[in-house]
Amino acid sequence: MTSIDPTTFGTMSAAEFAATVKNASDKEINEVMGGEHRTAILDAIFERFPTLFNPEKAKGADARVNWRITGGPGGSDDTYAVVVKDGTCTIEKSPTQEPKTSIMLGPAEFAKLITGSGNPTMMVMMGKIKARGDLSAAMAFQNWFDTPKG
Repeated sequence: MTSIDPTTFGTMSAAEFAATVKNASDKEINEVMGGEHRTAILDAIFERFPTLFNPEKAKGADARVNWRITGGPGGSDDTYAVVVKDGTCTIEKSPTQEPKTSIMLGPAEFAKLITGSGNPTMMVMMGKIKARGDLSAAMAFQNWFDTPKG
């Protein structure tokens, strides 16, 4: 059993979440984000994107990045879009529009990537992250947000 309390995982502050991810094993993260609290956790994470968005860093950006997080109950996955356009950031759950960039990854890789506690280049090279579309948008994406690092 994991030492992470899944009932608080989705309500942690961004800094607490980053610290928790840094100190948790991949197995613990996958277990928590693959269980009954998955939707609440993912919703809470994606709801933070607009609050962490820095429009000054994203001047002129026009990108729709779909995040497909695998490893859900029964082998399911969840897709969210982060849309950056005209100095704003919005989120779409289960998006239907074609993205500029699409990223597919497991729960642990997702948590590490968004908290800065994982090496994205190595994760791509090892096949833990699959990206398609405009890869320059995917690389620039992380710079558009002021996120606490793990």
